Amino acid sequence: MAEASPTVRGVEIGDRARYDTFMDVVVNRITTRAFRVDYSVPREHFELIIEAARHSPSGANAQPWHYIVVTDPEVKRQISDYFVAEQGRRARLGMKFPTPNYHGIATAPGVIVVATDFRFVRAFPVLRHEDPDSPVNRPYYENAERILLQSVAAATMSAHLAAAALGYNVWWVTAIGQQDAQEAIKPLLDVPEEISIIDIMCFGPPAKPIYKRWKKELSQIMSWDRFDRSQHLTDEQVEDWIKTQRHRVMYRSEENVD
Repeated sequence: MAEASPTVRGVEIGDRARYDTFMDVVVNRITTRAFRVDYSVPREHFELIIEAARHSPSGANAQPWHYIVVTDPEVKRQISDYFVAEQGRRARLGMKFPTPNYHGIATAPGVIVVATDFRFVRAFPVLRHEDPDSPVNRPYYENAERILLQSVAAATMSAHLAAAALGYNVWWVTAIGQQDAQEAIKPLLDVPEEISIIDIMCFGPPAKPIYKRWKKELSQIMSWDRFDRSQHLTDEQVEDWIKTQRHRVMYRSEENVD
């Protein structure tokens, strides 16, 4: 008689049906940047999405995140205006980056601003009695910032998956690290000086047909025991990928990637 698989909190380890249900949500977390303007997100859905984020892991269990639900159309428009202007600045600088159309932020039914408090880096392994910029302490502070950002990103990914589970398409807006972005958007939301905005999550029913973007094969991202050096790219190969492939994989469906 075969030995039964162990269970954890009532869940059988290796339950493939449970995994397949989860993967249906993961695979269908599809990015869109144009949403139906005639749809209103119920308050309960915002709460369900942020409830998923609330249960995410974080360094030192510090939970250094805060989610601001934005429903005011004028505030959405002003946030959108900032990114549209930033898009113009990139073009003038000759950045040649295939930037998306940021007008969709203004009309997204669901907009959640993701914020964090960098003071919580002191909850992680750092020498609290030492100057953060001292040579001995700087590596610890740099790693602490990575821990904090990874924590917030994990929670935000949980929010995205919750939105996908509710049937929404999503948009992860990340171009907000610049100081002028903070100065432009924080006052709109009365965000305290000590708090930083990390990114913005938009979601809703799509305004036009959606498509799944290209993803690497499992064999390209996975190694056993040691790094598979056949997958390591030289500097020249990375630059070639940026020049010849980036624009293809960013905004094309799996079927239309050359």
